[in-house]
Amino acid sequence: MINIFPAIDIIEGKCVRLTRGLFEEKTIYNNSPVEVAKEFELYGIKYLHLVDLDGAKNKKIINYKILEQIKKSTSLIVDYGGGINTEEDLKIAFSCGADKVNIGSIAYKSPSIMKKWLEQYGVERFILSADFIAHKNNTSINYNIAISGWQKETATDLFEFINYYSDSIKYISCTDIHKDGTLSGINVDIYRKLTTLYPQINIIASGGISSIKEIVELSNYNLYGVIIGKAIYEGKISLDEIKNNFL
Repeated sequence: MINIFPAIDIIEGKCVRLTRGLFEEKTIYNNSPVEVAKEFELYGIKYLHLVDLDGAKNKKIINYKILEQIKKSTSLIVDYGGGINTEEDLKIAFSCGADKVNIGSIAYKSPSIMKKWLEQYGVERFILSADFIAHKNNTSINYNIAISGWQKETATDLFEFINYYSDSIKYISCTDIHKDGTLSGINVDIYRKLTTLYPQINIIASGGISSIKEIVELSNYNLYGVIIGKAIYEGKISLDEIKNNFL
């Protein structure tokens, strides 16, 4: 059964969603991320994908107190990302209750640090953020890794990036950035390919989910999980539907 990861993205302490990672295209959905997390738990949801967008933008962990409050107020298993660029940031996230952390920029820029953290803290505590921007050419599609809160696109190919860590990482979250927050439908083909190429890795899909039917389809491809954001907040997918179909 595919695992459901509802997303809470935080800017200035509020629950928001962006479109394609653009900070200027922000919608505020709730002033209390903690209350949103509590509601998720009421419906039997087990996991939470918590993103510190202020941290991602400023390259240092910022909204860790909200992480701490959610962990004290719920029993949700929380993966936390955004702005974890130093070991101090990492320790703050763990001390505030993060069960796992999402690491993208450091994994790209300083693989030696990433490998050290994996050895020091254990692979169970890390999710590799392999988020990409797709570019269609005449005969193919390029998938370029993006870092720094998706503000910087690199020339590194998605599969090249994953290959480097394929023997040392257990979890990967992979967001199609151009689809994220658009409710335009998830890129099923790329996740089907990823699960075929990397059956030993627990892959979490993200970006563009718009209906419960898409999650049902994704569940056919041995994905570990799927992140759902705007579809919940806009009422395209209800928490009742999630409970009845996947919990």
